[in-house]
Amino acid sequence: MKQSKLYIPTLKQTPSDAEAVSHQLMLRAGYIRQVAAGMYAYLPLAWSVIRKIEAVMRKEMEKVDAVEMQMPDILPADLWKESGRYETYGDNLFKLKDRHDREFILGPTHEETFTSVVKEGLNSYKKLPLVLYQMQEKYRDEDRPRNGLLRGREFLMKDAYSFTANKEQLDVIFNQMEQAYRNIFDICGLNYRAIIGDAGAMGGTDSKEFSAVADIGEDIIAYSDDSDYSANLEMAASKMEENPKEDKKELEEVDTPDVHTIDTLAALLKVEPSRIMKAVAYMADEKPVMVMIRGDYEANDVKIKNYLGVDFLREATPEEVTDVFHSVPGFIGPKGMDDDVKVLYDSSLVGLMNFVVGPNKKDRHFINANFEDITDETPEFRDFRVIKEGEVSPDGHGHIKFTRGIEIGHIFKLGTKFSKALGANFLDENGKSNPLIMGCYGIGISRLLSAIIEQHSDENGLIWPVSLAPYQVHVVPIKYNNDVQGKLSDEIVELLQNEGYDVLLDDRKERPGVKFADSDLIGIPIRITVGKKAADEIVELKIRSTGETIEVSKDELVNSVKILLKNQ
Repeated sequence: MKQSKLYIPTLKQTPSDAEAVSHQLMLRAGYIRQVAAGMYAYLPLAWSVIRKIEAVMRKEMEKVDAVEMQMPDILPADLWKESGRYETYGDNLFKLKDRHDREFILGPTHEETFTSVVKEGLNSYKKLPLVLYQMQEKYRDEDRPRNGLLRGREFLMKDAYSFTANKEQLDVIFNQMEQAYRNIFDICGLNYRAIIGDAGAMGGTDSKEFSAVADIGEDIIAYSDDSDYSANLEMAASKMEENPKEDKKELEEVDTPDVHTIDTLAALLKVEPSRIMKAVAYMADEKPVMVMIRGDYEANDVKIKNYLGVDFLREATPEEVTDVFHSVPGFIGPKGMDDDVKVLYDSSLVGLMNFVVGPNKKDRHFINANFEDITDETPEFRDFRVIKEGEVSPDGHGHIKFTRGIEIGHIFKLGTKFSKALGANFLDENGKSNPLIMGCYGIGISRLLSAIIEQHSDENGLIWPVSLAPYQVHVVPIKYNNDVQGKLSDEIVELLQNEGYDVLLDDRKERPGVKFADSDLIGIPIRITVGKKAADEIVELKIRSTGETIEVSKDELVNSVKILLKNQ
């Protein structure tokens, strides 16, 4: 391909509104252009990389007997109302109506659609298991799209769905898909972690995320420095450690005027935050819930939501603390709380004695409180807190460290959430009707571009892995209109193309410095410079990833390129 025939609108300056390195470089290197907030055009180089990523995925999906198909982008809203997710997704849904005033959405994901399409055909255990997948645009009306392809309103995704007759079949496919995803990310040259994740609005259990390590990542990964334990911060388990035992003291109620934070309360009473039992008031599906946790920890909304099995969880407003919990904001506690308020106790409170807690009175607190002073029931302790860096790892090996990551893939077992809601049943070997058991497996294709660039770039531009590069070799003649250089360049292109390589020829009338800078910027693995020694059929090879250069003759060129690409 001649570079003069391609559309590669490179930029000399970094766009001021691009914060992520991947966003900056894809704009500068002419890979993408913004069409609207959170919506991008994939220009020829980006589209070439995407097609190569898709080819890798198709190969790995074929290995696990997954079958490709395609669903519509526009989906009937009734399907989502039937499953209950029309309300769950809320403002993140793009909603529209047709000329007959029928309601539709732009698909953010396709669990309902796949379930609806297969429910008539998958009516017998003899047809199971089955895995279907697609590669398609998804749409989510993000409040704040940012960082280029990392958080957009329109994005490319590979989403797969398995349908099985029993949990054993589901387990086999889940494990196969996990290995397939590992293969895909390995081929993409990514440094990633497979971590315990949250299924979120998808529902289901046994959720595992694949996260590419990157400073720009929105997710925090908690991992052990001495084992394989790794989890999304929201899902990282906390190892229960009992508080030290001590003699009980007499309960007292004291004045704590105008104290509304743990730190100011601790300073006033001259106690450590770990001696305070704080209450966090929530509305869970609009029902009141109170979570008690030690003052030096933070409540984990995801753990609380998953434990309660609710669709919506939010902190109660000050007005709700007054009207629903019949308490006082900043001074709330479990003593005397109404029976309709569900009270949960975090494991950080196990064994805690003589603590400080709110009495549900303004400007007052209990000190020297013990559990028998505040509740008539024996508390049941569970993990409802956010893990801290430096804690003992939940598996007991090593300590927890944090790093940031970009979620690039997610697999989870849906179970019967959607099949029950949509009436997708099959007859088992005994003729009994059962709901299909489902799994869901997604990879963010467009997001992969950003993740790869975050890990494979330098101050000069992109550094593509050989398997994904839009072209493996970039032939750059100093003067293409020079008869000797032009002829040798064309011969080199033909030689390499005959060997199956994708080759880009820079035939532009530009200064050598511009050509070299653009070559580094777009990130092609090998650059072949055809210059002063062209008459002797000697060229210079440059390895983009290391900057190393060597001179080779035309006769040695093909073999040298093979060796250099193989070693990257």
